[in-house]
Order: sequence, then C-alpha cells, then structure tokens
Amino acid sequence: MSVVAVVDYGMGNLRSVAKAIEHVSGPTRVIVTSDPAVVSSAARVVVPGQGAMLDCMRELEARGLRDAVVRAAAEKPFLGICIGVQMLFGRSEEGDVPGLGILPGRVVRFPSGLSGPDGARLKVPHMGWNEVAQTRPHPLWRDIADRSRFYFVHSYHVEPEVAALTAASTWYGIPFTSAVARDNIFAVQFHPEKSARAGLQLLSNFVGWRP
Repeated sequence: MSVVAVVDYGMGNLRSVAKAIEHVSGPTRVIVTSDPAVVSSAARVVVPGQGAMLDCMRELEARGLRDAVVRAAAEKPFLGICIGVQMLFGRSEEGDVPGLGILPGRVVRFPSGLSGPDGARLKVPHMGWNEVAQTRPHPLWRDIADRSRFYFVHSYHVEPEVAALTAASTWYGIPFTSAVARDNIFAVQFHPEKSARAGLQLLSNFVGWRP
C-alpha cells in the first residue's frame, strides 16, 4: 500500500492535514510521523507547519528530520503547506533564520500600511479566505477553478528569485506568491486542509500526482 508521510516536527495542526488527506486518498495510507526512516520510505511527503520559522527549523533539526525532508524534496512528490513552503527557501526575515535552501529566494514580512481596494487598512497577519490566481498550469490545479478561494493565516510570504517558480499569486494589499512548483515539489502558503472543496481537490490531486 502506498504511504503518504505527514512530517511531525512539533509545529502545526498535523491531524487536520492527515484527516483531510485520508478523506480523499482512497486506499493510500496516511502516517503522521517524526521518524526520518518512515519519511524516507514513504511514497509521498507532506510538510505542513504553523508558527515561527526559527522554532520550525530548530525542531526539524532537533528531531533529525532535516536530511529526510531535503531528500524527499529531491526525490518524490512533495507538498509543503504554510511554513512548509517558507522553509524551502534560503532565508527568512523572521528571526533572520536560514531555511533549507532548496529553492532560490527569501521569506519576507508583509509591509506595514497595507490597504484594500476601498482604502481600508489591512491587518497583518493576513487571515481568512482569499482568491488564488493560477499563474501557470499544473496537475495540482486539476478541477480547481482559477481564482478559487483558499484559507490563509500568515504574516510572511515567499519571494522567489526565479519567476518561473511561482504557480499562483494572491493579492493582499500587494501581490504575493501563494504557491510555488518545481519538478516534484508543490508548496502553498494557504491551508488546503481548511479550504473546503478546493482544498480537498488539491490534496486529492497530490495523492494521484505522478511528477
């Protein structure tokens, strides 16, 4: 039986992610694990996460998961969620902490003084539902309408150095990259496990993805 490993490094609502994948995965087995050997042997790997980047990177190292996550991002279908997208990049402004450096770019905080179309001030963190504009085709967008709404909770966002990495953009006072893709990697700033039908469709597409 094919296994999807949801990486447990002590950060984020892992059970909600696992339950959402189980809901759409059919016979696929979903395991929440902090065991690097299980991550290495799984057919697919999901790295979710919430909280501060510094804490996330420290826990990834402390649990011996860093190398397993890096190998998974190089070798098998890989889905990053929230901090799981941010850690793929070189460095974050949040604590000036280095990420995994798998993708070129950085993580930056939303600037102060953002305003909406009506001139009203926008709060940071960006929290709630927002449109995701698909910037290029990808198998994980299958059966998801462009500009579908997904659920966000974040104060920082990624800035890829290579424009071709961006798979979706979202506007919150400024446009920002809300999904990235390269080869076997797909990673999103939003939370598909909290995003109703569109989020479940994305997770279903991931389970069936053959990059």
